[in-house]
Amino acid sequence: MSKINLLDCTLRDGGYYNSWDFDSLIIEKYLKSMNEISVDYVELGLRGFKKDGFKGACAYTTDSFIRTLEVPKSLKLGVMVNASELIKHEQGMEAALSKLFSPASESPVTLVRIACHAHEFELALPASKWLKSQGYMVGFNLMQIANRSAEEIKLLASAANEYPLDVLYFADSMGGLSPEETTNIINIIREVWKGPIGIHTHDNMGYAMANSLRAVDEGVTWIDGTVTGMGRGPGNAKTEYLAIELEADRNLPINITPLMKLIEDFFKPMQNECGWGTNTYYYLAGKYGIHPTYIQEMISDSRYNEEDILAVIEHLKTEGGKNFNINTLEAARKFYSGKPSGSWIPAEVMSNKEVLIIGTGPSIVKHRRALEDFIHQKSPYVIALNTQLDISPELIDIRAACHPVRILADSSIHRTLPQPLVIPASMLSDNINKAFKGKHLLDFGVSIQEDTFRFEPNYCVLPNSLVFAYALAIATSGKASRILLAGFDGYGADDPRTAEINNLLNKFIQATNTPPVEAITPTQYKVSSSSVYAY
Repeated sequence: MSKINLLDCTLRDGGYYNSWDFDSLIIEKYLKSMNEISVDYVELGLRGFKKDGFKGACAYTTDSFIRTLEVPKSLKLGVMVNASELIKHEQGMEAALSKLFSPASESPVTLVRIACHAHEFELALPASKWLKSQGYMVGFNLMQIANRSAEEIKLLASAANEYPLDVLYFADSMGGLSPEETTNIINIIREVWKGPIGIHTHDNMGYAMANSLRAVDEGVTWIDGTVTGMGRGPGNAKTEYLAIELEADRNLPINITPLMKLIEDFFKPMQNECGWGTNTYYYLAGKYGIHPTYIQEMISDSRYNEEDILAVIEHLKTEGGKNFNINTLEAARKFYSGKPSGSWIPAEVMSNKEVLIIGTGPSIVKHRRALEDFIHQKSPYVIALNTQLDISPELIDIRAACHPVRILADSSIHRTLPQPLVIPASMLSDNINKAFKGKHLLDFGVSIQEDTFRFEPNYCVLPNSLVFAYALAIATSGKASRILLAGFDGYGADDPRTAEINNLLNKFIQATNTPPVEAITPTQYKVSSSSVYAY
């Protein structure tokens, strides 16, 4: 068996979480722990020209910075360059390379890897000749390979034969490959490329280790890993697991103790804070070929709840999400098709009435008897959000739901509940409406437009897709005399959801012709309040 090279790229791939700003003492402990498990190459970070915003030393990984570190003598160091920075450099690729690299004899760097999308690959290949002339080992990483046909892969790999590459890597950028598909890609590459092959796996579907080990079985001799799998989104194959699994094949000593200590002291706390690692969202993204950055952006953004994330995945599954674009992400939050429309006019049943909106906060249970007495005595028109079940069903007039994913998820419960359900039925997909066959639906349309509330007889325009905003709009379009809130307790002052609801309420109150709003159970929101016991 050919020698298996284990390459760890923790600081490069993990740097997306802390802007590549690692403490030098941590880096030195990390390098020593890599040496103890016989890692062959450590990719310390990126090297490039981008200067927008603060980034730490591992975003540039200059020779001068590396020389400030205590590096074990047997450990070889590498850096990664994005092909786009070389191709687009205004003075040309060789000028860009000469600005980034001194001759290898004068540098602590041994290996340079160039990360390429398919459309950049052949344009960037000439960089390998310049780098080899300077004495560097050269690797090319072909990203998002799972999206390419066999013929495309062969053409790219064949082009690489004309250049002095030391290793041709392929990256499962979407994390969607199975071990069998990994084998297939290796075989396709091997038909035309005769040099060493490397693999960089992502763990969206939990296959990173399995794919890496399958690649070794298929003759791949360069394997990437990161400590704890640290990397964007779902992360990568875990270096600590690879070292253990490949110990016999590599016939090299490993002492895992220093690395486990560093994981416990540094990487685990950072993982708890930053949240890399696979989950159901990343699994779905891997399955449907959606760029994991979409998932990472939504998980870190308080505007996206679980329903939003699933709805965006559903949108990107259809529309395509292989390349990340923030504008696509925003567009995907617009879940409703066509112009807003509806057939139900709420003013016909609630004009000049008080409307009580029932939320899901714990105060509903605590004050249930008082709320039910209030409804009996005052006869407000009662709107319950989604599948709220804590108030006696006979006291609820309608239920409101508007988020497509939540509507579909709750469809089986809604079918058992006696109240009519208000949804934007004419604006939702056929599969959602089919789920409610036989259910009494009231069609009240909705459109989402940033910072906007507008109330029409049969539809509304809202700033977001929260069901609370939808219920407020139903009551306003229904010409309610007053809106009362129960069960809107809040999430705590520091929770971003509290700020979101406060912002929503403020926009609603400032909108034209909205009725007064008053909470009658305890609330942390900035809204007028009274007590259900005072009536």
